[in-house]
Amino acid sequence: MIAFVRGRVAGTSLTSAVLEVGGIGLELQCTPDTIAGLRHGAEVSLPTSMVVREDSLTLFGFADDDEKQMFELVQTASGVGPKLAQAMLAVLRPETLRRAVAGDDVKTLTTVPGIGQKGAQRIILELRDRIGSPGSYAEPGTTAAPAGASGGADWQAQVQTGLVGLGWSAKEADRAITAVAPEADQMATPDVARLLRLALRTLSKA
Repeated sequence: MIAFVRGRVAGTSLTSAVLEVGGIGLELQCTPDTIAGLRHGAEVSLPTSMVVREDSLTLFGFADDDEKQMFELVQTASGVGPKLAQAMLAVLRPETLRRAVAGDDVKTLTTVPGIGQKGAQRIILELRDRIGSPGSYAEPGTTAAPAGASGGADWQAQVQTGLVGLGWSAKEADRAITAVAPEADQMATPDVARLLRLALRTLSKA
């Protein structure tokens, strides 16, 4: 298995990053927060987790070991696969997940697209004794370099694509885009990664 990847950031999208390693471009599926910490051309090292299927090999990249461990841990709960695990980390940080599970906070878990009340209750029941107590992980500094502005005039379409890809409906995505538009208006060049994170937070609070 591939435990981490070190290389130059060759490109990013809203859901993935390409790292050039030894002349080969490796595509890593990442959360918006992880992608927001990457700068084109920078040398970075990202913890990774490989998901093997009969018809595919998918590499997931993370900002730090805590995010990676949480990604792998939540998949031990019934009904949670890689796509849902990534959606959970796109909406909630690892520490927020710990607090939600430890505090039987069904409402917070159901802010993740694809998790209903019963699913949230099952996740809490199955992970409570394994996920660790809140504050049990001391977060290190950000692994990747600060992000630069990555957007343009079509930021709304890019953010909507990202939100729909994470499981939100087009109507919910439009509502979130409207909510973050004032923030975009204050940017000389819209930073799509930052706007996507803000939109996710808006939807999580709804």
